[in-house]
Amino acid sequence: MLFNSPVFLLGFLPAALAGFAACGRWGGRWGGRWGEARAAGWFLILASLLFYGWWNPAFLPLLGASVGGNYAAARAIARAPDRARTPLLLGAIGADLGALIYFKYLADLLGVVGLHMGHPALPLGISFFTFTQIGYLVDLRAGTARPEGPRDYLLFATFFPHLIAGPILHHREIMPQFADAATWRLAPENLVAGGSIFVIGLCKKVLLADPLAPLVAAGFGHAAWLPALPAWAAAGAYSLQLYFDFSGYSDMAIGLARMFNLRFPLNFDAPYKAGSVIEYWQRWHMTLTRYLTLLLFNPLALAATRRRARRGRAVGRAGQATPGGFAAMVAGPILLTMTLAGVWHGSGWTFIVFGLLHGVYLVINHAWRLWGPRRKLPGRVALTYLAVLAGAVVFRAPSLTVAGRMLADMAGAHGPGWPVLEGARAWLRAARMAAWLGGLYAIVWLAPTTQQIMRAVEPALGAVRAGPWPRLAWRCSAPWAVTMGGAAALAALALGGTSEFLYFRF
Repeated sequence: MLFNSPVFLLGFLPAALAGFAACGRWGGRWGGRWGEARAAGWFLILASLLFYGWWNPAFLPLLGASVGGNYAAARAIARAPDRARTPLLLGAIGADLGALIYFKYLADLLGVVGLHMGHPALPLGISFFTFTQIGYLVDLRAGTARPEGPRDYLLFATFFPHLIAGPILHHREIMPQFADAATWRLAPENLVAGGSIFVIGLCKKVLLADPLAPLVAAGFGHAAWLPALPAWAAAGAYSLQLYFDFSGYSDMAIGLARMFNLRFPLNFDAPYKAGSVIEYWQRWHMTLTRYLTLLLFNPLALAATRRRARRGRAVGRAGQATPGGFAAMVAGPILLTMTLAGVWHGSGWTFIVFGLLHGVYLVINHAWRLWGPRRKLPGRVALTYLAVLAGAVVFRAPSLTVAGRMLADMAGAHGPGWPVLEGARAWLRAARMAAWLGGLYAIVWLAPTTQQIMRAVEPALGAVRAGPWPRLAWRCSAPWAVTMGGAAALAALALGGTSEFLYFRF
């Protein structure tokens, strides 16, 4: 079930809100363990399972096995003596990664050695609900998380706004909210604010991202002969499609959670405004960056630091300033982390090269911070975007061959300009496309972000400045109600053939 589908907007969401409100209002009459919190929590779990099973009920047992198995592992880790906790953790992580490898990578891995099997259907959201649970198990082993009851754990793992494509939740952000009695009663102020955030995200998806799909498909489908300007248009269109698609999804997930009184972490913060690749990854898919930093980069860098310390070599910033220290403590962990981040997105060579490319970007960025001049580079935002755009071409291309052709096209391998255009209509279409892309870039770099618009009512999105439009702040008022109603109507008219979110396939 998609957030931008009529069955979700007109059927599932109203029914889920009504059921949640009924449980919060009358659940307490059942008394005892069936109080309002328990009733509303179990209702959301059942609604989330229905949401997940709508696409393919055959994968509900897989979700159940993943959640049940990880919950059993969490209980076992919590009760086991210290010497047995690490083996239990490694066994649970091995089972989780084994499921990921089977569904995402096994067919391609067997193909490398000459064995062939059909690709199994990929369960929606398997990477996201798997990573969420692995993070909880790691924290439980480290003693920074505590065992949770079955209701809270099931809701943490399966709550439908984050189940398919994130954000990747941390237990410290969500579990304390379950303990607040106010969470389980429908709150009009949260319903209105969350609904507004959801509408903003829906408009990004259906009005800005989806119309770019034909241009992107046409460009990458003819990468063997495109002149430079159409190649740049196709690559830029894909970067914009990915931007508004994932930004829209993140807004919709945060808005849906807020409608049910839960606050999700910020996951997207205008990454194309970043002045470096390091800053870009601090703004793009922020919960994934946090996850990879905590569970991959930091342990790798710490292990390298300890090895150097045991050998009597310099560590810390002084050690990083040496070529050997930089390679061991910075470059190596970054390259491995980003390669695994690429593999996480898929099993093709394009994803591996994408991860390596961004790893190289980050290594260069860190080296510049250590040894480069202290002044800020002019045009650093444009330079960062161009680097990200080259990575996006590799990310989108179906093969490295197509990616190479597209990059060669952008470099002018087939001429610098447009194909020969004949007739006024052809020139009009080209002008309209250029204006369209220019308008989208203006939105990316000049328009306020969702969190800037909603800054007065959604502190969970982070402390933000007013931005370029200081008076544009949402509030519960008649003008804003009309504005959001009109935006929702436009989005509903644009639904048409509903398209899935680009991150659903990861």
